[in-house]
Amino acid sequence: MQGANFSAVTEFILISFSTFPHLQLMFFLLFLLMYLFTLLGNLLIMATVWSERSLHTPMYLFLCALSTSEVLYTFAIILRMLADLLSTYRSISFRACASQMFFSFTPGFTHSFLLTVMGYDRYVAICHPLRYNVLMSPRGCACLVAWSWAGGLVVGLVVTSSIFQLTFCGSNEIHYFGCHVLPLFKLACGDNVSTVAMGVGLVCIAALLGCGLLILLSYAFIVAAILRIPSAEGRHKAFSTCVSHLTMVVVHYGFASVIYLKPKGPQSLEGDTLMGITYTVLTPFLSPIVFSLRNKELKEAVKKTFLSKL
Repeated sequence: MQGANFSAVTEFILISFSTFPHLQLMFFLLFLLMYLFTLLGNLLIMATVWSERSLHTPMYLFLCALSTSEVLYTFAIILRMLADLLSTYRSISFRACASQMFFSFTPGFTHSFLLTVMGYDRYVAICHPLRYNVLMSPRGCACLVAWSWAGGLVVGLVVTSSIFQLTFCGSNEIHYFGCHVLPLFKLACGDNVSTVAMGVGLVCIAALLGCGLLILLSYAFIVAAILRIPSAEGRHKAFSTCVSHLTMVVVHYGFASVIYLKPKGPQSLEGDTLMGITYTVLTPFLSPIVFSLRNKELKEAVKKTFLSKL
């Protein structure tokens, strides 16, 4: 019986934007512009870091990896969302839904792990400057990036395989603009749904909170080290190297906590959609702005590499 129910669900219907029928064209144009800006901004950062030898340092290696994760994350979700905004029948096949979840969760959690690695990089630079070249060697940095992607891959595989081995019966309407965890659990049936939901929730929350606590620990040591610097100019210079990263940590974890840690209770479809959009569209949109506007060295490299050729 379970196999029959499982095979009966061959597609899902995404219905979130149906609640905004008169705003879909405006949403399409807005999200398209934001996506193009996000894509071009991250590609510009990656190309600049790649071509400018002065930026071949651990901090910019991690920033380049972060930009890569954002390009892949937005590609997995936003392109599908844009297509649905122009379509009247928003169906997605069972396998395409699983693929979208995997290819969004993997770079999404890799992003969290990379933010943690970048926090460690700032900790070493400020608290152990004399040992920085040893602790953050090219091989060591490559290993940190590789482990970040491996961690994201493991979380993506665990979450996706856990959810899509469930039995789906009844309605096949996903009350969201993509294949996300919580809306899919609402469509699943069987005795093991609550167990799988608890396991997936623990994996996601443990990954987010674990990264968040490590970042907080890094900044606790950083603040203590900065307060020991005698001059105000030295304290300002040390803290200024952390502002971009700290800003993105607050934005990333602020929106992620709204999505993953919100209390259970009645929630409107419009509210779920708007909260999801802030995390999916707005956070990647802000990242290139924050890292480029607050980084004089990166801005100068962009001008030197590209604008001087115009």
